[in-house]
Amino acid sequence: MKFNFALDFQLNENGGKMDKKELGKIIKKRRKNLNIDQKSISEISGIAHHTLSDIESGKGNPTFQTLIKILDILGLELQIKPKGI
Repeated sequence: MKFNFALDFQLNENGGKMDKKELGKIIKKRRKNLNIDQKSISEISGIAHHTLSDIESGKGNPTFQTLIKILDILGLELQIKPKGI
């Protein structure tokens, strides 16, 4: 089964709606905290460097599979929960 979706995330930790730009900032911050460059993530994940760059800048709209690959490498996870909780 293939999933296609637009990134429009639930609530961020500040209670606001998370968008692609904020997601990109989180990914970039985590990557830098781990001292990993984009090239390394691209090589490990098989995701094109320009795609990762677009995601980090908030311009990209990654597939679910791409997002999960990146998050896994960075030791992050996607959590889905009911609104208002």
